[in-house]
Amino acid sequence: MSADLLPRLAAPVWGAAWSAALTELELDVEQAEALLRADHVVATGPTAAVATWRPPLTLGPMPASLVTRAQAILGRQLDVARRTGEAANLSRRQAAAAEGMRSRPPAAPVYIDAEG
Repeated sequence: MSADLLPRLAAPVWGAAWSAALTELELDVEQAEALLRADHVVATGPTAAVATWRPPLTLGPMPASLVTRAQAILGRQLDVARRTGEAANLSRRQAAAAEGMRSRPPAAPVYIDAEG
């Protein structure tokens, strides 16, 4: 096999690897968007822990054909980050308002010595 043929054979694998990495990112963004849409739904089970995404080290530079897709994913990620911050701020304000509506301070525990 000649050396000039190797780059042409590697290109489809390289593009497929980048495409798979972007798909993984899209799924993470979709999960975050779903959590934000369901912010008033009572959780019925454990919340899935989201692992930090790390790009595969062997991918090399992104193919030009995937740049537009990557930019769209980045835009969605930034939107989710903004909306998550807004939701956290709203949650803090609601907690403070609920605390302010208490008619009396929380009861302190009382212990009775029944033995002595």
